[in-house]
Amino acid sequence: MGAYDAELGAAVERAQRGDEVAFARVYRLVHPGLFGYVRGLVGDDAEDVAADAWLEIARDLGRFRGDGAGFRAWTATIARHRALDHLRRLKRSPRTSGIEQDALDLPSGQDTAAEALESLSTERTLAMIRGLPREQAEAVLLRVVVGLDGPATARVLGKRPGAVRTAAYRGLRKLAGRLAQGGVGR
Repeated sequence: MGAYDAELGAAVERAQRGDEVAFARVYRLVHPGLFGYVRGLVGDDAEDVAADAWLEIARDLGRFRGDGAGFRAWTATIARHRALDHLRRLKRSPRTSGIEQDALDLPSGQDTAAEALESLSTERTLAMIRGLPREQAEAVLLRVVVGLDGPATARVLGKRPGAVRTAAYRGLRKLAGRLAQGGVGR
């Protein structure tokens, strides 16, 4: 995500100086992945939770320090906190957690997360991911939907990279097994 993160970093810098067009660009670059992540955590309440997250992001933008990749991790952390707050209010637990880069680099081209997830619709994909245990689901969401690297994912989740790597591997294996069996309900 080199060029993407460079463009994002430059837009964030301009937005921090008050450039509204740059903030709109930041939003367009980050929101789709962030919204997918939030939707994977809270389901149909994602629009409200994402809106709350963006209010906090806009309010605290001047305090952010870092590059484009760091900004994506920072926004994912804020969105995660808003989603977990929302779930606590609803008195239910989230269905998601962490992942490491090498878990996505599975040996066979047929087993890669990208190929598996690209072959499904967004809604079906999110339903399958929500069906994973919490630790595995959130790892897949942060890595595949938000596009964070392994160390950033571990930081967002407050876990050690080894725990994230294990959760990711198990989650991707379960998704691959469900795809091989033909669907969500298995």
